[in-house]
Amino acid sequence: MTQIIEHDTHIARPPFQASERLAAHLQQLSVDLIDLHVQGKQAHWNVVGLNFRDLHLALDEVVDSAREFSDTVAERMRAVYITPDGRARTVAAQSSLPEYPAGEVNTAETVDLMTQALYATCGTARRIHDEVDAEDPTTADIIHAILERLEQLAWMIDSENRVANRSVPRPVHA
Repeated sequence: MTQIIEHDTHIARPPFQASERLAAHLQQLSVDLIDLHVQGKQAHWNVVGLNFRDLHLALDEVVDSAREFSDTVAERMRAVYITPDGRARTVAAQSSLPEYPAGEVNTAETVDLMTQALYATCGTARRIHDEVDAEDPTTADIIHAILERLEQLAWMIDSENRVANRSVPRPVHA
């Protein structure tokens, strides 16, 4: 016979528990990453035009990275006793990314829109970084990895529309 044990109270004593400010910062990053994932799929399904196949495949990289990072952030939130909210309604209400258009979008516009979405997500990560680092350097390390990959993807996708030595921002020559 199986015995069921009920607890009136459970007490854990973690060495660290997040503040409300850290929770708000990580929630914002979480919803931006979820929205980036969804926008990447929307773009992936509806991109048309020149260089379609390469961009279609590159968008899969954005989607995979955003999905993985959103899970990493949500699991980190749980590890420091924050309850993430990734419901569609919450993401729509809280995302700082510009809305992605419905319907077919040509490749050049898709490049610009996805670059904008990637940089918006990176902007959130950079905006919250220092306060996160001051409270929890371990979580800041996760943000570093997110920034490294998303800025790389933004550069790669944006390069589809750049014109050598004429696009802005201009490269810094070392």
